[in-house]
Amino acid sequence: MGPVAREYTIHLHKYIHGVGFKKRAPRAVKEIKKFAAKAMSTSDVRVDQDLNKAVWATGVRNVPYRIRVRVERRRNEDEDAKEEFYSYVSYVPVASFKGLTTVKVEGGEA
Repeated sequence: MGPVAREYTIHLHKYIHGVGFKKRAPRAVKEIKKFAAKAMSTSDVRVDQDLNKAVWATGVRNVPYRIRVRVERRRNEDEDAKEEFYSYVSYVPVASFKGLTTVKVEGGEA
C-alpha cells in the first residue's frame, strides 16, 4: 500500500435518499468521507474546502445528485501519527458525468 490517486464519480443521491432536509448536506459530506475511507483503506480522511463548497453550493436541502472527486492516499508527515497514510478528497469539476469511469491519476501526490 503506497501513495496513489484515483478519480471517482460518487452517486450521492442514493446515500441521502430519505434523509431529512436539514441533514442532507452534512450527511453527503459524511458519506463522501466514508466512501474515501473504504476506497483507500484509511481511517483518516480529509475533505478539501472546494469539495465542501461544491456539496453545499445549492444549499443544505438540494445536494447535487452526483459529484466527481479525486481521492489521494498520502503519506502522513507527522511522526506521532497513528496511521501511516491519510486520504485527501478534492473536487473535480466536470460538464457531464456521461461515460466517466474510475481513473487512476498519474502524478498522484500534489
